Amino acid sequence: MNNFKTNLQKGFTLIELMIVIAIIGILLAIAIPAYNDYTVRARTTECLNNLAPLKTGVSEFVLAKLVYPTAIASIGTAGVTKMCGIPALTPFTGVLTIANSASTGATGGAGVTVITMTPATTSNAVSWKCGSSGTGAKYAPASCR
Repeated sequence: MNNFKTNLQKGFTLIELMIVIAIIGILLAIAIPAYNDYTVRARTTECLNNLAPLKTGVSEFVLAKLVYPTAIASIGTAGVTKMCGIPALTPFTGVLTIANSASTGATGGAGVTVITMTPATTSNAVSWKCGSSGTGAKYAPASCR
């Protein structure tokens, strides 16, 4: 019978702790920029959603009168939000545009994204094509890039 006591390791060694901290640092280096891009895209999508009532207004106007509206007041309103500028209507074409006004400050200088909705009419329907421009166009929703 041996009366030797065995030393059990309790806790972590310094190298193990350093490895864990290095792994966490690498994960954060990847996660933080991805999260920032996600928040900018969410703010830009808010502007696209802000155009929804105006798209409906243009569609109804075109289907009822067979011409495009000349003033935004004739098709409805879309409020200005913290993230989005005032929507605009191009007369006689029905093209709607809106800018992500908060992109230079609230989103960390990502740049301005301008979203453009262009209508295409058929005999009984209006379809919409989305586009984007500006210095932050990469943050536009996937359907607008």
